[in-house]
This record gives sequence, C-alpha cells and structure tokens, in this order.
Amino acid sequence: MEFEELESLRGIPKKIYEEIDENKKINTLLKMSNVMAVGRLGYNDHGKTHAKIVANNAIKMLKILYKKGILPSFMRDCKGTFDDSLTITLLGAYLHDIGNSIHRDIHHLHSSYLALGIIEEILKRHYKEEKAYQLTTEILHAIYSHSEGIMGLTIEAGVVAVADGTDMTKGRSRVPICKKCYDIHSVSAASVEKVEIKEGDEKPIHIEVILSNEAGIFQIQEVLGEKIKWSGIKNYVSVYAKVKKEKPVFEEITI
Repeated sequence: MEFEELESLRGIPKKIYEEIDENKKINTLLKMSNVMAVGRLGYNDHGKTHAKIVANNAIKMLKILYKKGILPSFMRDCKGTFDDSLTITLLGAYLHDIGNSIHRDIHHLHSSYLALGIIEEILKRHYKEEKAYQLTTEILHAIYSHSEGIMGLTIEAGVVAVADGTDMTKGRSRVPICKKCYDIHSVSAASVEKVEIKEGDEKPIHIEVILSNEAGIFQIQEVLGEKIKWSGIKNYVSVYAKVKKEKPVFEEITI
C-alpha cells in the first residue's frame, strides 16, 4: 500500500512522521486497538494501517485546500506556517484511534488523554515551548472531534474527520464478512471498491467512490456523510458515487 503524501513530507513533519512510525508506545497502542476493535468486537481495522491511510488522506486534503486558497486554521489564527498545520494534521490523524485500545465507547476521549504525553514528548524536540503548547491543543482538538456528533472547529480537524471516513473500501472491512456477519454495515462496506480524493471544480475537495452494488450507498451516507456533516468543512467537500456491478457480497442468506 502506498502512502504518497506521508512519504513526500519534508522538514519537521517528515522527522515527526519517521519518529511516530517507529515509536514503540504508539505502535503498541495501535496494535491493542485492533485487539479490541477487530478481535473482540469484529470491527474493521483500527490499527497502524488505518492510522496511515487517514493521515495520508488528511494531508492530501489539507494540501488541496491550501492550494485553493483556503488557509489552515493554525496559519490564520495563530500565525503559524503550513508545516505547523501539517504537523497538527499528521499527529491528529495518526493518533485519533489509539483510544480503541481502552474501549470503543467514547474512544475519541480515550485517544485524547492517551495522546497528550506522546504529543508533548515529540513536539518538545522540534518546537519552542509556547508553540509546542499551541500545537498540542490543536492536535488534541483534531483527535477529540473526529467522532460524529462533535463539530470540528479547525480546518486541520476537519480533514482528519473526513479522512477517517474515506477508509472504507472492501479490503478494509474483511473481518465481519469473513465471520459471515451479514448486516447493512458489513455488506455496504464490502460493496465499496475504491475511494479516490481529487481536486474538485465546484468544491475544492472531490471524493469519488466506486461501488460494486447499491448497498454501498449506506456506507457513503452513514459513515463518510456523517464525518463530512460534523467536520466543519462540509462546504468544501463533494462526493460522487458510481455503481460498477460485479460479484455480490453473498449469493443467498437465511435469517
């Protein structure tokens, strides 16, 4: 799996990405998140691969918005640099789900307090004290507000939330299907063939979703759609879906 945006980082964001990719505490928390989410609850992946996909897609969307003239909030409100906003987006996206290691319920809150010490330890090596504190609060906001029902109040938090919703292709939701848990959640997830993020015409961010059957519309509306609704950046995002019929998720079922 390629992570072009992560690999193309430069300067401090690149150094931080290299650190978190090898950080034993982060890797252990992501591993335990999958023990809880996948092993015990039968959910799709919430581990390191998910963290990288979300971080990669969030950074891509942040770059698109910036290119279109929409300043990230830390640049606008705190006179930061674009690299500062990349750092916020990177760490917010990478650490947003580590709270699943404790419990799925209110995992956004668990993620926030688990991430605090990690963030402070990393930032103090790269930033002066006051900026490190500023960045810490912005990263925690992105982590806390990635869940539906909590409005994102920064551009950086918004792209993290939407990026979380883009990780929904069928290969990312194998566990419920393999266990033959055929409900609308698992069937719709298994119907998503491809998700692609592009620059848009009418709106800056254009998300294209290719489906193998119509059941995937549930995933778009109830997962991605809800993320966009609460992201705070819904006016900047459009979604296009196309059905390309192939093999059904199941042939027949007895309930």
